Amino acid sequence: MENAETLKMTVQEKYTEVVTRKSCCCGGKKTSDDKLVEGYDQLEGYVKDADYGLGCGVPTQFANIKSGNTVLDLGSGAGNDVFVARAIVGIEGKVIGIDFTEEMIKKANENKAKVGFTNIEFRKGDIENMPVDDNSVDVVISNCVINLVPDKRKAFSEIYRVLKPGGHFCISDMVVNGSMSSELREDLSLYAGCIAGALSQDEYMQILKEVGFTNPEIKKSSKVITSRERLDKKYDAARADAMWSLADSLFSITFYAVK
Repeated sequence: MENAETLKMTVQEKYTEVVTRKSCCCGGKKTSDDKLVEGYDQLEGYVKDADYGLGCGVPTQFANIKSGNTVLDLGSGAGNDVFVARAIVGIEGKVIGIDFTEEMIKKANENKAKVGFTNIEFRKGDIENMPVDDNSVDVVISNCVINLVPDKRKAFSEIYRVLKPGGHFCISDMVVNGSMSSELREDLSLYAGCIAGALSQDEYMQILKEVGFTNPEIKKSSKVITSRERLDKKYDAARADAMWSLADSLFSITFYAVK
């Protein structure tokens, strides 16, 4: 696999393209069935302009967010989960979004200006080195982003650092339960597309325990690749064949743990 800085640059370029060209994060042309999860449009706080269909779950669904909480969204993009979380924490709470793509931060702040909330903040930063104080956050959420971080142990150490004692996180992410060929692991476009960087579910759980989290649990698990037709719309034949080989092993999970 390429070095960490190359991976981060690839991700930044891809997600800048999402904003500027309305392309899909997972490579190829975006199609009507690209979303991996149920729609957000029925959720309170939903802002259509913030929804690029980039998630692989709905972390706020299981995050046990309370009114007045301070919530941190990692890889907040255009603000989709931030605005939903804001509807839960209310005027007494606060929601912070972190993203390291300049165009995403710009778009998120445009959306914030439209809704007029003053207790939302978007910060440009790296998940491996967050611009967030120690022990300052009640809940951390993230949607299909940790798989894009080269050093996942460092990311979870940072999550542990910023959470208050007794705080918790709820994250949706990709996992691969089985083997993935070295060719797919080395494919930068698949890394930026939320796949090649995926760990196994067991690896995730082990990292969480080593960092110090307690009671990690899987709240939801769903297969990601559901049809060959969908792959053929998005990839050339060789890539579609390779992806189809993962059809029974690539999952979206939403998991939860307490500091």
